[in-house]
Amino acid sequence: MDLISLYPTWYESTVGSGWVVAFIATFHVLASHTSVGAALLFAYLSHKAYREDREDLLDFIKKYGLFLLVFTYVAGSITGPGIWYSTTVASPNGIGALIHSFVWKWATEWVFFVIEVVGVYMIVYLVGKVDKRTHMKISVIFGVASLATMLIIVGILSFMMLPGKEAWFQHGGYLNGFYGENTFIQLAMRMAFMFTMTAVVGGIVVAGIKDPAFKKEMARKLGWLGIISTLIGAALFQLYLKAVPDQALLVMENRLPTYFEPSIIAVLSGTLAYFILTMLRPQVLVQAFAGAMAVVILVAGLWPEETARESMRKPWVAGQYVYSNQVIGRDVPGMGIKSQIPLLEKEGILKAHPFTPASLRTANEGNKIQAGKFIAMVYCSNCHSPSKTGIRPLSRYIPDNITEARMEKYVKGVLTTGNIAYMPKMPMLDSEVKALSAFLVLNKEGGEKAVDAAIHQEIQARQQAKLADSAKNKIAALTQEGK
Repeated sequence: MDLISLYPTWYESTVGSGWVVAFIATFHVLASHTSVGAALLFAYLSHKAYREDREDLLDFIKKYGLFLLVFTYVAGSITGPGIWYSTTVASPNGIGALIHSFVWKWATEWVFFVIEVVGVYMIVYLVGKVDKRTHMKISVIFGVASLATMLIIVGILSFMMLPGKEAWFQHGGYLNGFYGENTFIQLAMRMAFMFTMTAVVGGIVVAGIKDPAFKKEMARKLGWLGIISTLIGAALFQLYLKAVPDQALLVMENRLPTYFEPSIIAVLSGTLAYFILTMLRPQVLVQAFAGAMAVVILVAGLWPEETARESMRKPWVAGQYVYSNQVIGRDVPGMGIKSQIPLLEKEGILKAHPFTPASLRTANEGNKIQAGKFIAMVYCSNCHSPSKTGIRPLSRYIPDNITEARMEKYVKGVLTTGNIAYMPKMPMLDSEVKALSAFLVLNKEGGEKAVDAAIHQEIQARQQAKLADSAKNKIAALTQEGK
């Protein structure tokens, strides 16, 4: 029997697997982007300190660098492996697609990351121990290495939305997959917001400056950096939207909440207002206020941006050939990849999935709810939570008082055919359609408790049937012996 490359489904019942990845990724992006922006800021400030013989600027670099060590390189280094773990179990085929396409590029990024980590230690601990010119060179190397990590990662992130060139599908090739219009626009946009983050986090360091004149100078420098980068980033985001596939724009129109655009405008306005306030009245920059505003601005700004980027890829998760539910939905001749859709249409998901329990390989009246739940977990749980909590609960999208017959028509006419542009095509046999429909209706009406009770009854019924069959076989054997 042919099997497809699916793995056991990881589902976190309270918030959903997608939210777990989102929580970790948002914090990691905050830490990593701040570090890259700060690295380039350090290169500028160290050059200025060298040219103007400014010890106060070197002291600022040291204090900000020490903050980065604790905030970015400790917390960021923890969340980095956290992203690898969570995405690998939540989206194994998606991560596999990235690794198979860019394994050496990722290895290169790690080399630059090592330089970056060593560089921030040298910047902090070599102030006053080496001459200013040497310290400036260290700062420049640190900045270049940090920027290189950003360039590499953005190229890989862009591939998740769309391969760089259409030729990649037919011919493969690292360069075809990595470099595209989307790559460089996203790089410029992220660099702009990266400086915004650097300015916001830098306010925490400025809050600790005792000299009023120097505090005012650094508040103005970071304020202008933040204002200019925020405005440029907002403009580049509009340009970025013109470089994404039409599919992504369709998803934005239909899947992003109505409050998305107003929330983005509110965050941008609040960020600009914060920078203007700190420039005009630097005395308001005390550490409690600066720290609180850093959390509010950065999390409020990152969360909708990362949510939009993740949503806009639907129904794909990588390279426009791996569906968000991990099914390979497209042939990629250049990489020797075959679509798994034809096999699923022929065999059904229960027989083609290598981890389907033996009792569920064929859906029937005796295992209908249990089989339906398994199908929902495989096909739907990466984007929808089967429970009342978590990301996009399934029950939210099902009308009240719906019948199984009507649900079957929807599943067969829409989901199995891929007629919704932002959802994967989900081939199923008729028996699987019935099982999934029964589960969805029961989950809508009675929730998880009703589903668990129904599954318990199905398992008990199967066990009783086995016991009855065993008893019949023993009686038949004894009868045969008596004869």
